[in-house]
Amino acid sequence: MHQQARKTYNQSFTEDKYQQFLNSIASDYPDTLDFRVAETPVFVPKDLKEKLIEACDEIIETIISDDFKAQTDRAIPTDQHVPNENGHSSFLAIDFAVCKDNNGALIPQLIELQGFASLYAYQGYISEVFKRNFPVPDRFNYAFGAENFDDYIEKLKELIVADENPEQVILLEIFPEKQKTRIDFAITEKLLSVKAVCYTKLIKEGRKLFYEKDGRKIQVKRIYNRLIFDDLQNYPDPQTSYHVTDDVDVTWVGHPNWFFRISKFTLPFLNSRYIPETKFVSDYQGSFPEDLENFVLKPLFSFAGAGVQLHVTTAILSKIKDPENYILQKKVAYEPIIQAPDGLVKCEIRMMYSWPDNAVRPALLTSLSRLSRGEMIGVRFNKDFTWVGGTACFFES
Repeated sequence: MHQQARKTYNQSFTEDKYQQFLNSIASDYPDTLDFRVAETPVFVPKDLKEKLIEACDEIIETIISDDFKAQTDRAIPTDQHVPNENGHSSFLAIDFAVCKDNNGALIPQLIELQGFASLYAYQGYISEVFKRNFPVPDRFNYAFGAENFDDYIEKLKELIVADENPEQVILLEIFPEKQKTRIDFAITEKLLSVKAVCYTKLIKEGRKLFYEKDGRKIQVKRIYNRLIFDDLQNYPDPQTSYHVTDDVDVTWVGHPNWFFRISKFTLPFLNSRYIPETKFVSDYQGSFPEDLENFVLKPLFSFAGAGVQLHVTTAILSKIKDPENYILQKKVAYEPIIQAPDGLVKCEIRMMYSWPDNAVRPALLTSLSRLSRGEMIGVRFNKDFTWVGGTACFFES
């Protein structure tokens, strides 16, 4: 997007350099990278950076409002409510499509948001790997409020580990060794000494939780949550003495209830020039827009693109038995703006915030980007393409 930074980068790019880049990741964390890394980072010009931050600030005003929790109580399924919810989410991830306005200027348009941890350790790491292998101008940075990589990791440690012994803090997931994001788990363990522990390996004794490490039983004091209920339902009868809805003596970093509260469920409550029109299907009371070709249908309680309908009809909407659990969102036109050697590529940017329990507002920490040539953003929709996949953002200062 930043023309000079893009020109310099593309002129220096070679397939050999890209392979060396990938080889360095494989050397650092063998057999853990299970998704495609794009050939390039995204260079975000100052004007677009300011619009992204402005859009996030407007969204945050809704999330910190006094009635937000009351408005979003319905978002938490009754059989998935977890005790000991903290006052606000520990994480905030806000996804924007990069588009153009009527004057041809770049503008972000909200796609989704999550009160859930993203790839925080990985994004710091991969940004540094890009800097080691390719030209990144000095005036472009991937982190906010952190002077360097060590400072960035220290901020993560303050949020995730806090004052606990890292050995008593776990990253919770279901079969973490099988997850596509397992490289982030490996980096988290190396940098923060926080080990990924499978949900099925937790041991409940009264109100206390334990896991085994090197033949020792260690009490869990703090859980860095990466477990999504949607994934858990793929394993209908896991053998475990602990169930995530049990009331136990732990503190959560990323409490599961906030995954539901700050989600697609939040979109109809937002209003901004950066936010496409979004309503619960139930709000239409059967009188749907005439231009349904301009809308996308999303189920509230499925994730990673599952169940999304890009081609909506009145017949499809009329058959929905629980319209209060679906949203209609006006489509946005992703503008292909990343110059690849063989054409232009679409771009989505996720702004990633941390939110310590004692903080009034979340603080912007870093970001990620996903590049696409397909109809939808995401790995499954971009097979066999180049200059697509997950990547880092560098923002002009």
